[in-house]
Amino acid sequence: MPPAAHPAFVLPPFVRAVTSRLPAFPAAVAGALTLSLVAPRIVGRDALAPLEGRSFRIFVRDAATSVAFRIAPGRFEPLRPGCEVDVTFSANAADFLRLATRRADPDTLFFDRRLLIEGDTETGLQLKNMLDAVELPRWLTGA
Repeated sequence: MPPAAHPAFVLPPFVRAVTSRLPAFPAAVAGALTLSLVAPRIVGRDALAPLEGRSFRIFVRDAATSVAFRIAPGRFEPLRPGCEVDVTFSANAADFLRLATRRADPDTLFFDRRLLIEGDTETGLQLKNMLDAVELPRWLTGA
């Protein structure tokens, strides 16, 4: 018998009603600061160098909210909503959580149309491959 697929959890409508009205830029600033502190330690500065000047957006579909960043030398810069980006990653919150904790494979989610990658595919693949190469701590993955 094949393993059961994860049910497609979607945030309740009231969460979407709240999050869609929140300003995105403060979350982008917090995310950029966090990424600037954590990413070089996890992936190394050399891994980020080829992506300098590239920008990406993370859109959480069921929360109707997004944050955008530009990769600058040694840091991530927050971008205001509506700014053009090179690539956009779209998924529901539960799928992003599964990706972050390695409970789901990005390729599987992509081919199941649960993860959308729009824009510059080369930049999207570079980001995806960089994240796939990261060795996450056990406490995060539950392994």
